[in-house]
Amino acid sequence: MPVEPAAAQHVPTVRVPAGTTAGEAVAEAGLPSKGPEAVVVVRDAAGELRDLAWAPAEDADVEPVAASTEAGRSVIRHSTAHVLAQAVQQLFPEARLGVGPPVADGFYYDFDVSRPFTPEDLQALEKRMKQLVKSGQKFVRREVESLPAARKELADEPYKLELVDLKSSSEVDTSEVMEVGGGDLTVYDNVDRHGEVVWGDLCRGPHVPHTRFIPAFKLTRVAAAYWRGDQSNRQLQRVYGTAWESKEAMDAHLEWLAEAERRDHRKLGAELDLFSFPEEIGSGLPVFHPKGGIIRREMEDCSRRRHEQAGYEFVNSPHITKGALFETSGHLSWYADGMFPPMHLDEERDESGEVRKPGQDYYLKPMNCPYHNLIYRSRGRSYRELPLRLFEFGSVYRYEKSGVVHGLTRVRGMTQDDAHIYCAPDQLRAELKSLLNFVLDLLRDYGLEDFYLELSTRNEDKYFGTDEQWELATDTLREAADESGLELVPDPGGAAFYGPKISVQARDALGRSWQMSTIQLDYLLPERFGLEYTAADGSKQRPIKIHRALFGSIERFFGVLTEHYAGAFPAWLSPVQVVGIPIADEHVPHLQRVAEGLRAQGLRVEVDAGDDRMQKKIRNHTTQKVPFLLLAGGKDVDADAVSFRFRDGTQINGVPVEQAVAAIARWVDRRENASPTAENVQVELG
Repeated sequence: MPVEPAAAQHVPTVRVPAGTTAGEAVAEAGLPSKGPEAVVVVRDAAGELRDLAWAPAEDADVEPVAASTEAGRSVIRHSTAHVLAQAVQQLFPEARLGVGPPVADGFYYDFDVSRPFTPEDLQALEKRMKQLVKSGQKFVRREVESLPAARKELADEPYKLELVDLKSSSEVDTSEVMEVGGGDLTVYDNVDRHGEVVWGDLCRGPHVPHTRFIPAFKLTRVAAAYWRGDQSNRQLQRVYGTAWESKEAMDAHLEWLAEAERRDHRKLGAELDLFSFPEEIGSGLPVFHPKGGIIRREMEDCSRRRHEQAGYEFVNSPHITKGALFETSGHLSWYADGMFPPMHLDEERDESGEVRKPGQDYYLKPMNCPYHNLIYRSRGRSYRELPLRLFEFGSVYRYEKSGVVHGLTRVRGMTQDDAHIYCAPDQLRAELKSLLNFVLDLLRDYGLEDFYLELSTRNEDKYFGTDEQWELATDTLREAADESGLELVPDPGGAAFYGPKISVQARDALGRSWQMSTIQLDYLLPERFGLEYTAADGSKQRPIKIHRALFGSIERFFGVLTEHYAGAFPAWLSPVQVVGIPIADEHVPHLQRVAEGLRAQGLRVEVDAGDDRMQKKIRNHTTQKVPFLLLAGGKDVDADAVSFRFRDGTQINGVPVEQAVAAIARWVDRRENASPTAENVQVELG
């Protein structure tokens, strides 16, 4: 859940005298110890978070960290994960511990248990956790004197032992592992009110002082997870939960989660009859039903019109190719894990079985860009043709592991609104600026307004080209991003092997960020494909290539829009834009004439002449998110009028048919993204 931190207040730096605990210094400074602003840890001069029990050897200036800050919430959540693990081992003594880090908006802990946890188990665990929190156990940090001592203490915890062994290995970076990251090996003991250690866990910390600093938490779900994310390892039970600085903050988060669940595109896709994932076809391969097909067509048609206006030329390429194409592009060297296995075709054998014509490996295409290079290279090019903008709604196929496939937002077969722009060096900056504006304007056409940019730079382990090429490409993209005025967030190592990229990140109605468009500079593939153009002086020059996918993929964008609008699409995208609902059968002919007028305006309209009562029809079509319902009774027929009914339950009665048809047509023609209501349609009616 995107949560704004509590209103920022200037918290003065607190000096912790040598030999004094940070907690004592914070108390002496009169800072809160209860409520959302309670100080839970401090941050030292090096930026490291420290327990309140920390006592520096020399005087130290620290920054108090309140529970309501992101850092404070993270500490609370990690401490809650420890309480969960303690509860699990009390109720399930055979349980062995994996890892339990804080994550965005919550925490999880992995357990090796004899059977999967049930909903009833979660209830019992939560009840026991509340008892532990109420008991006020202290979290006490203890350094383990040596690796052998740690192995002895953790002899019954095989997964913790593995982490200890990893820490002793110079080949593995464990700095970000909550259990063993940082310097010394440490254990946090849970100490009861009598001073007895009742439980402990390998952990680098920090933690809240005691369990009463955990004011609100809830266990949310269970999932299976492989140890250390490796499918070859044992599958563990991962228990997720959330914890907050106050009950009010947690209640707001839980309501946000409930709203996100109501907006889940997989759920809405079934309820609104938009798409499905037949088991017979395979994981990550959706089919779009007629209503979903209408939305998809409208999305594509809008994009086509805008691309035509911007000077793009439309091309098309096949779904498979010989492997040699992806050897030239480098995809088989750098991206083979994301491609489907090859199909070995065209081999011919004689009657004795001897190969007389060797076969070749063909691949489903994961990218459109190599094909567009061949189109560019199909004839000589002049500088007068540049920038050359090639565009394709191209279907691509990528082998995503089953564990990461998710509805429409992570699929194995997708259609990209893919463009590749070939330009001369002196055109690059202007083209990038124009392209970024084009991308943002087109996304706004679909009702997305809140953006920031992400700059993905070179992955040092996976790249092709020279340092000079990468530096020039990265600097050029950064300049274009800076000129946009949008926030620019770094993404170190996130680029593809052939060039850096800018990603447009859009926030939806719930404040979640989605990666939308990508703009990627490429000096390398033009070189590998030998792309050239004839310059004004007659010399042969190498073009620069820009990769650009606006939606990312049609499928992903469809899923994002479904959740952004909670299935109540703008009228111009809605599969059914208008439904006529008669009060009685004798009013059907009147609504059918109205429907003819709407269809003449290119609108998608139905008349519900079924046997259900009028109120049930209204409920049914409101549930189906139809933007305009037109009701008609005897008075409407006599006055040649209709009555509007909207999704929010508001209504406008007795609108002349001609005026109603014109108002709806104008609303749809200008691609209005607001949901129609009595208030805004009344303005339209004048």
